[in-house]
Amino acid sequence: MITLTGLDTGIELSYLVAASLFILGLKKLGSPATARRGNIYAAVGMLVAVVATLVNQEVLNYQMILVGVVIGSVIGAITARSVAMTAMPQMVGIFNGLGGAASALIAVGEFFRLLNAGAFISFDATLIAVLGVFIGGLTLTGSLVAFAKLQGILPGMPVKYPLQQPLNLAILVGFVVGSVYLIVHPQSLPVFLGLVGASLLLGVLFVIPIGGADMPVVISLLNSLSGLAASAAGFILVNNVLIVSGALVGASGLILTQIMCKAMNRSLPSVLFGAFGGGGGAAASGGGSGADYDKTVRSLEAEEGAMMLGYAKSVVIVPGYGMAVAQAQHSIRELADQLESLGVEVRYAIHPVAGRMPGHMNVLLAEANVPYNQLYDMDDINPEFDRTDVALVVGANDVVNPAARDASDSPIYGMPILEVDRAKHTIIIKRSLSTGFAGIDNELFYKNNTAMLFGSAKDIVAQLVSEVKQLD
Repeated sequence: MITLTGLDTGIELSYLVAASLFILGLKKLGSPATARRGNIYAAVGMLVAVVATLVNQEVLNYQMILVGVVIGSVIGAITARSVAMTAMPQMVGIFNGLGGAASALIAVGEFFRLLNAGAFISFDATLIAVLGVFIGGLTLTGSLVAFAKLQGILPGMPVKYPLQQPLNLAILVGFVVGSVYLIVHPQSLPVFLGLVGASLLLGVLFVIPIGGADMPVVISLLNSLSGLAASAAGFILVNNVLIVSGALVGASGLILTQIMCKAMNRSLPSVLFGAFGGGGGAAASGGGSGADYDKTVRSLEAEEGAMMLGYAKSVVIVPGYGMAVAQAQHSIRELADQLESLGVEVRYAIHPVAGRMPGHMNVLLAEANVPYNQLYDMDDINPEFDRTDVALVVGANDVVNPAARDASDSPIYGMPILEVDRAKHTIIIKRSLSTGFAGIDNELFYKNNTAMLFGSAKDIVAQLVSEVKQLD
């Protein structure tokens, strides 16, 4: 029978409060209007959990912990202030990796502690250490590769080589065999170190063959894995709040991964093993069956575009990764304000996988203080395009490609899209006719009701703002 002291009871109650705040924070993060409040709830919950853990008498070295807190706080503050909103996917990738690294280091440290103490390493302790190393190590290197792809250090296209999947399977089988051996012979340090190396290698091989089109899915999946790694660390340290918080992150990340897959009409195995998405480039040879449509491009000047927007009754703005690259979100907000002053109804259509991470467009538009009630999910806005005068597409590509709906032989066929081609007029702001991450041509560029405005999104939108002001 376990007897809890008053201090133990207080710590466990604090953990309960922290877990409740985590759950409430996740709930609030489900809506852009309450996301900031949810972030605060979760941060307060983490503060409660950290303080309660430090009060625990088993903590031996407060000086080293204080040094770590100071270093981490400085890095976090500098990162939060210096990293551009357009680089959020990269930062999320790095932070996922750091979470995995922390969990893996805990597993390694605990195994070495038991080994050096000469104590019997139980089945439970060995299994949890192996899981912590596997999930944490894979998350670390996988997140670093995802970061490198997002940052352009590595090519965004899938990296393929002969016998890739058999090699990955062989390493995974080797890890499982090594894990079984370690459980039977827990004192075998070389085998344990081999498992550490295999987990790190698997993370690299896991993400390298995944293309840029699937990065939102990869980011959410790695986020889920970082939560599972934290939960494994909680079992190693016998820390209830770490177990609960890690499980929450793991479950929510997995749900988000499934949502991302549904938005792309693809299964998770096809994302992980399908090598889809080339990272953009020159126009490919059609989005579907033979590309037998008229490829006449209709371009216009900013003055004409401003007149179409200014004299419209309703305008739907569709942001994409091109808007993020150009950092045009503030200019977009200014354009919307000008149009609203002319009596135009302005709304924003958000595709779930637009950008490089889940919610990327929402984050950028929130930075520009776009009203939350103007943001519409794909399912809500699609029925409205038939009644929309002008759809303004800013740097989006694959998520508005009609081939996903109409061309059965297109690689993106079946992927839900924003049906901007159903609007009376569509204006596309884009630097060129280059393809998106799927690497296929976009039929929307050649529709009779489509007009192109070529150039940097920020510059073009600034010109539109200037021209619209003259209509007032």
